[in-house]
Amino acid sequence: MSSAGANWERLVRAALRRERLGAGAVGQPVSGIAGNVPSSLANNLHIDEILRAADEIQEEDPNVSRILCEHAYSLAQNLDPNSEGRGVLQFKTGLMSVIKQKLAKREGGTIDRSRDIARLQEFYKRYREKHKVDELCEDEMKLRESGVFSGNLGELERKTVKRKKVFATLKVLGNVVEELTRDISPEEAEGLISAEMKRVMQSDAAMTEDVPYNIIPLDAPSITNVITSFSEVKAAVSSLMFYRGLPKLPDDVVPVGRSTDMLDFLQYVFGFQKDNVKNQREHVILLLANAQSRLGSLSGTEPKLDEGAVHIVFCKCLDNYMKWCSYLPLRPVWNNLESGGREKKLLYICLYFLIWGEASNIRFLPECLCYIFHHMARELEEILRGQNAQPANSCRSEDGVSFLDQVISPLYDVIAAEAANNQNGQAAHSAWRNYDDFNEYFWSLQCFQLGWPWRLGSPFFLKPVRRSKAILSGSGSKHHGKTSFVEHRTFLHIYHSFHRLWIFLLMMFQGLTIIAFNRGHINLKTVKQLFSLGPTYVVMKFVESILDILMMFGAYSTSRHSALSRIIFRFLWFTFMSLVIGYLFVKALQHGSDSIFFRMYVLVIGVYAALRLLLSLLMRVSLCHQLMEPCDRWSVVRLFKWMHQEHNFVGRGMYERTTDYIKYLLFWLVVLGGKFCFAYFLLIKPLVTPTQIIVKFNNLTYSWHDFVSKHNHNALTILSLWAPVFCIYLLDIQLFYTVFSAVYGFLLGARDRLGEIRSVEAVHKLFEEFPTAFMEKLHLGPQKRKEMISSRQLGELRKFDAARFAPFWNEIVKNLREEDYITNLEMDLLLLPKNSAFIPLVQWPLFLLASKVFLAKDIAVEFKDSQDELWDRICRDDYMKYAVEECYYSMRAILMAILEIDMEGRLWIERIFEDIKESLRRKNIQVDFQLSRLPLVISRITALTGILREEESPELQKGAVSAMQDLYYVVHHDILFVDMGGNLDVWNQISKARAEGRLFSNLKWPADPELKNQVKRLHSLLTIKESAANVPRNLEARRRLEFFTNSLFMKMPAARPVSEIISFSVFTPYYSEVVLYSIDELQKKNEDGITTLFYLQKIFPDEWKNFLVRIGRDENAAHSELLDNPNDMLELRFWASYRGQTLARTIRGMMYYRKALMLQSYLERINFEGSDGALSHTGLSETDGFELSPEARAQADIKFTYVVTCQIYGKQREEQKPEAADIALLMQRNEALRVAYIDVVEGVKDGKAYTEYFSKLVKADIHGKDKEIYSVKLPGNPKLGEGKPENQNHAVIFTRGNAMQTIDMNQDNYFEEALKMRNLLEEFHSNHGLRSPTILGVREHVFTGSVSSLASFMSNQETSFVTLGQRVLANPLKVRMHYGHPDVFDRIFHITRGGISKASRIINISEDIYAGFNSTLRQGNVTHHEYIQVGKGRDVGLNQIALFEGKVAGGNGEQVLSRDVYRLGQLFDFFRMMSFYFTTVGYYFCTMLTVLTVYIFLYGKAYLALSGVGETIQDRADILDNTALNAALNAQFLFQIGVFSAVPMILGFILEQGFLRAVISFITMQMQLSSVFFTFSLGTRTHYFGRTILHGGAKYHATGRGFVVRHIKFAENYRLYSRSHFVKGLEVVLLLIVYLAYGYNKGGAVSYILLSISSWFMALSWLFAPYLFNPSGFEWQKTVEDFRDWTNWLLYRGGIGVKGEESWEAWWDEELAHIRTLRGRIFETILSLRFFIFQYGIVYKLHASGRDTSLTVYGFSWIVLAVLFILFQVFTFSQKASVNFQLLLRLIQSVSFLLVLAGLCVAIAITSLSVADVFACILAFIPTGWGILSIAVAWKPIMKRLHMWKSLRSLARLYDAGMGMFIFIPISIFSWFPFVSTFQTRLLFNQAFSRGLEISLILAGNNPNSGI
Repeated sequence: MSSAGANWERLVRAALRRERLGAGAVGQPVSGIAGNVPSSLANNLHIDEILRAADEIQEEDPNVSRILCEHAYSLAQNLDPNSEGRGVLQFKTGLMSVIKQKLAKREGGTIDRSRDIARLQEFYKRYREKHKVDELCEDEMKLRESGVFSGNLGELERKTVKRKKVFATLKVLGNVVEELTRDISPEEAEGLISAEMKRVMQSDAAMTEDVPYNIIPLDAPSITNVITSFSEVKAAVSSLMFYRGLPKLPDDVVPVGRSTDMLDFLQYVFGFQKDNVKNQREHVILLLANAQSRLGSLSGTEPKLDEGAVHIVFCKCLDNYMKWCSYLPLRPVWNNLESGGREKKLLYICLYFLIWGEASNIRFLPECLCYIFHHMARELEEILRGQNAQPANSCRSEDGVSFLDQVISPLYDVIAAEAANNQNGQAAHSAWRNYDDFNEYFWSLQCFQLGWPWRLGSPFFLKPVRRSKAILSGSGSKHHGKTSFVEHRTFLHIYHSFHRLWIFLLMMFQGLTIIAFNRGHINLKTVKQLFSLGPTYVVMKFVESILDILMMFGAYSTSRHSALSRIIFRFLWFTFMSLVIGYLFVKALQHGSDSIFFRMYVLVIGVYAALRLLLSLLMRVSLCHQLMEPCDRWSVVRLFKWMHQEHNFVGRGMYERTTDYIKYLLFWLVVLGGKFCFAYFLLIKPLVTPTQIIVKFNNLTYSWHDFVSKHNHNALTILSLWAPVFCIYLLDIQLFYTVFSAVYGFLLGARDRLGEIRSVEAVHKLFEEFPTAFMEKLHLGPQKRKEMISSRQLGELRKFDAARFAPFWNEIVKNLREEDYITNLEMDLLLLPKNSAFIPLVQWPLFLLASKVFLAKDIAVEFKDSQDELWDRICRDDYMKYAVEECYYSMRAILMAILEIDMEGRLWIERIFEDIKESLRRKNIQVDFQLSRLPLVISRITALTGILREEESPELQKGAVSAMQDLYYVVHHDILFVDMGGNLDVWNQISKARAEGRLFSNLKWPADPELKNQVKRLHSLLTIKESAANVPRNLEARRRLEFFTNSLFMKMPAARPVSEIISFSVFTPYYSEVVLYSIDELQKKNEDGITTLFYLQKIFPDEWKNFLVRIGRDENAAHSELLDNPNDMLELRFWASYRGQTLARTIRGMMYYRKALMLQSYLERINFEGSDGALSHTGLSETDGFELSPEARAQADIKFTYVVTCQIYGKQREEQKPEAADIALLMQRNEALRVAYIDVVEGVKDGKAYTEYFSKLVKADIHGKDKEIYSVKLPGNPKLGEGKPENQNHAVIFTRGNAMQTIDMNQDNYFEEALKMRNLLEEFHSNHGLRSPTILGVREHVFTGSVSSLASFMSNQETSFVTLGQRVLANPLKVRMHYGHPDVFDRIFHITRGGISKASRIINISEDIYAGFNSTLRQGNVTHHEYIQVGKGRDVGLNQIALFEGKVAGGNGEQVLSRDVYRLGQLFDFFRMMSFYFTTVGYYFCTMLTVLTVYIFLYGKAYLALSGVGETIQDRADILDNTALNAALNAQFLFQIGVFSAVPMILGFILEQGFLRAVISFITMQMQLSSVFFTFSLGTRTHYFGRTILHGGAKYHATGRGFVVRHIKFAENYRLYSRSHFVKGLEVVLLLIVYLAYGYNKGGAVSYILLSISSWFMALSWLFAPYLFNPSGFEWQKTVEDFRDWTNWLLYRGGIGVKGEESWEAWWDEELAHIRTLRGRIFETILSLRFFIFQYGIVYKLHASGRDTSLTVYGFSWIVLAVLFILFQVFTFSQKASVNFQLLLRLIQSVSFLLVLAGLCVAIAITSLSVADVFACILAFIPTGWGILSIAVAWKPIMKRLHMWKSLRSLARLYDAGMGMFIFIPISIFSWFPFVSTFQTRLLFNQAFSRGLEISLILAGNNPNSGI
């Protein structure tokens, strides 16, 4: 049994002690018993701490460890006696087993448990003595305060960690002793524990710092954290203290160890949660402290907060509340803002943030929070009048006082009920209330019907009733309607939201057409015809008014009466105007232009147009708006404004300043000018003559039975001509906008000096200007610098600037080395040395001076002219001059230093250099010195420095003496030719010393570190012969340095001291993506045997070598050697993860902000505290240790917070997922990192299961265990809407500061860019228009562009948008929104207005952009800045890209339906509205229109071909092949293949790379088939955008962010693209074949090719792009495997639970799931009718039909089709249903087949049916069958009732099999040729990976990583 017990203990230990990273790994997570406390017990952190201490002292004293374990067990038993929590029973069992084993291992005798307290005390004393506790703190503080710890950072860190661990263990021991003494009498306790011992324990406990805190240790006095010593923090803390005017609190609620403050009072009154109060206390203190720091520093021992700081925070935080009160209108809770005083303002600030901090999902309802605040503040006013504090009635219940339960939970419950009714996004938006509906209820005084406390019987709180089949109840009494807007799913929203644009375009088209039909003459007749625009306008406005009424259906009962009155009044008004103007126009036409009707018509039109124009100007132009504001009190003005636009809480004041208005007005005038010129001359005018001719044609011969074309002037023929042209007219404005915005953006970028430094050569050339630019832009210029500038001390100024630039530059270089972008040698060459006291020059980095000395030497040796000419030749290269001067001064300084104690030697050096100076003065250097022998001197100096740079030894001492003597000999015998007569005594003294052997015999070895560095640098200058022109070699390092140095010359706000900058947070949402690649993931092979690690080594070969060198390995070492060492293995994981799209990469990048702030703060403090004179010599380059400076760390923590919201981290940790361990590891490596997550606690209470949700914030503690900082209970599951915004919302309460940067988890950052963050933050206070910025747009660099050709396409496309595109959107168009990350938000503005995104299910699926919409509607301002950049990863495989684009297109489809887009479209002025439209939903609509143009053109051609009209017209008049159609097709084709998308890309390349590189990049893209990719993407966007608006179904697609090196199976591609691309591509192919077969082309094949090439290109791209861009897509073995997999998938019938990836039937059902509504079924039916034109037209073209055009022919074709369907049924008859009739069935099938074959042969033989007719019938029946199938599946329920579903499914399978074979056959043919696969690999991947892949395949067969 003992062995069994031992095995059990090992088993338990193995389960509990999970060594995830191996022994000794850096940042190892917590292990042992303490690592596995169940979440239901984790609220008692004491158990965790006790077990951790037990683990630690196990080896030291097992008995004490046993006591601690027993105590932990008793605590667990008390918390959960029945072991009902998850994992509690297993935990107790394991812990009890460990205790038993400890008891079993004791050394004989029984255990006297009564002595446990004594044992603990004895051990406590021993432990204190062993660890020398009294000395620990003294040693650490001495080391910190000495200022020399920077040289030994490791020792300081070890001392800090050791102190924390020791005191944490002592506290646990003390707490256990205290708790054990409670079980005995007080008298016994006093006897056991002395007073001295108690005092020691209390003192030690105070030193632990284990009271969790976030940034400011308010409840945990800290030794090392100096934040609380900052004057602004002290002032902020004291300002919140309990003041005399507050009612008295009960004694039992006064906190222990801290003074009572306002938040304690509010907590007692309203029942806020304890951790919410703690969280918001720190939040408010930091806001106040940062506001104070911007106003100025405070002095004195008890600093007081400025009134101005309080007022700033108050106005900022409650600005939305004050606007809400003004809008309703309603008086705020305060009567007079100033009379309340500072304390009242602080009380309101605290109250608002406490409400906000606990509001959970209600934070998405900002005006609801205003309502809650309004009532609670009024309650507070009542309570403040009393002497004693009383709980508020609104939060009081039988169970106590709880704000969450009484105020938030009722609201949450009704929102959750509505959210549950959206059926996971499948229900119509109009059937349930989303967040916006709830919030907008509080935009009217009607909301006060809800009362206070809540009147829960109000209809607002009614929860919807769900019917069966998930249909919402229509009972009005059970469901509260939508509020003010209904998101009906219809394309009409595009017209409804942007009706002004469509009216304008249609009227312009009408006007241009009238002018064109009048041959361009603007005469009286033309003008009269142009007056027909009047009826057009009013009719379209009438249509708009009808849509207003229809779109509000579902919100009539809940909308404001004024809104309903407005739409009804507008409807009546436009009905009246339509009738009046229509009547006058008709009468004017009847009576002529001289009639009274015509004059009345002109008058009405003129007056109406003038009024509309005037009103638009007055309301949209800033200057006019200001003039109109005083007139608002006039009723008639208010009436007109009310009629003109909606009046909601948001969207008011949507105008810009006059100068901005003029800028974007001129922009659009240019675009519209180009657009209308193109439309008139190339689209409309060429069609006039053909139209006039066709209209006059009579008796056209039709080859089919014509129904509609008689007596209508050939309307269908004219329509087929005009329809594609009209489509191009609607979308070509997008093309003109794209081109002109690209040109304008190019000019803006050039103005902003982008791309001036675009090469390493430019970095070299301009380097000496960088320090000055850096000082002016990124650093604070001290007073001494200003004095230098004023006194023109340019030399000293340059040295001064270089001294302050050096530490920043060097830190940048060191970070590049740590990231493995540069080698050690490159780092040494790039470092900028500190200023030397020995040399009166700036010492530039060696990469600038390398080889310059040798070039100068060669010039001097060969030069024969004068000294001035020689020096002039050297000075042509500045860096050559600097190298020569530095060598001169360095040599003198070094020689003088080493000869300090050799008097004669010093005399010789002084004499030589004096002679040189004298010779230079006399300009006689070439006479006095033999420069041709200069190489000899350099060689001797090089030998000397080579010796002196080593450590001193006797041998080296002799060598140095010998080198000096050699130098003396060379100088005297080969170089020196000066007259020595003037200093004969000196020379004699030197000669005597040399004769006696004393000269140079006593050298002083360089000991001073600065001198040693000078020796090494001089040696490098004299030995590096290779040019460093290509340093650094790594392209990424070059790009970063080029961008950073270029940004130094760009316009940006001046930097302020770190203490005065705006505080900010970085916020990253995370779900379950890759945190850190594991070794298994890196070594996992794909089908080709390629591992991720192999892939990375080939993609980044230089970085791999640098990594190996950094960790001390040989650069040619195999990676398998690294697996032996845990530290190397961990470093390998990080190296790989930093090259992927991982959370680790993002966190490393964002933590650079903190590092930059610490460096800036550290150097500023030294700068202002130290003497400038000293600094100019030290150069501040010695910055080692800045990261451990307490002041620098504290300053950075005040200004910067990083929160990663890992939604399911608690669940991952509980399930022991590797992601949880990796997140914990990242927290340990980054002390300022905070992780927020949703903790789900399940339990049983009173026999009922319950689930509670908490928002928690944790950080890492010294033991590697999570330390919980805050835990705020939520009213329920926070995920009611879209996951990402809900994840952000729950954690936003833990962010800090006035700004917040939203960062996705696939982003990166760079240290050099982090240095510019404080400049960027100052943009919030810069002039960017009428309003201060609320979102700062930031440039992105897409770092995944090198992965593959597809990745480069995506990267280039994305880069052009985030740079050039957004540049124009921000200026001049003023419509830049928030397109994702990494924009910087005005945090207070947004958290008080609904947050940084919207979260309603499906409608807000593109959640990010709604932040921009919301900000703009609420009078915000979005800007864009390009002097700073953040890295961004993008999807790199075609499937990933397609899923991403599908998500974005679907999101845009949902945006079309949204109220935000509607309001922006309505409330922007006309030109800004056009900017908004064409850069958001309009772009996708134009994309869809591009594809529709192809369809319209081809169906038009098919009509002309099949009807025979085209041939007839062409015979009569050659008018069909015209300029307009060619222009339309060319424009469509150029848009289709991405040429217009490429224009911004090319101009961006030219701007930032140069013209030549831009041309090369563009040609390379074309050779890599980028046009195929762009055409394919066109289809993706069209499909998802259109389907989303028609049917819905937009959803988030998890694209995956890995490296795409695997082959995608044929079946997987088919599933993904079948309906979006393949079906549509085959339809285009069919149309082209019909046009080829039956169309009439006068020009023959050439004409056909020119007309159809764009369509063929699109069809083939859609069909074959997925396989063209598929790795190993044309490898024969893969093709064979793909075919087998595809057929298995196609034929597998599936069943319940089978996924679409496994079975065709399951996939087919999933593909039909989006057709759910009656409206959707009708639309699908209508769209499917187009397929029947093929059969109708082709059957009349058969030889068998002859010239018969009767309907009999068409009817007979349907009989044939029916026969074919019956035959299909016979051949596909279910085998299972005919088990007993196998033979008969086969006989019937055989006979049927033979009869069909024989009948076909007979028909061909004896009738006019030909073989060509047979193929024509196939061409006719295939689309007809597909049309029938499409209609049938749209009405699936009816088909099932008719028992036809199985037959339809068989037919659908046949179609999919046919489509698949059509695509597969060409692929298989190409797969026969090996060179195709090789070409494809080179096409897809970069050269290094392609070569590595091919070599590995050759060497290792089919497994290139066999050794891995």
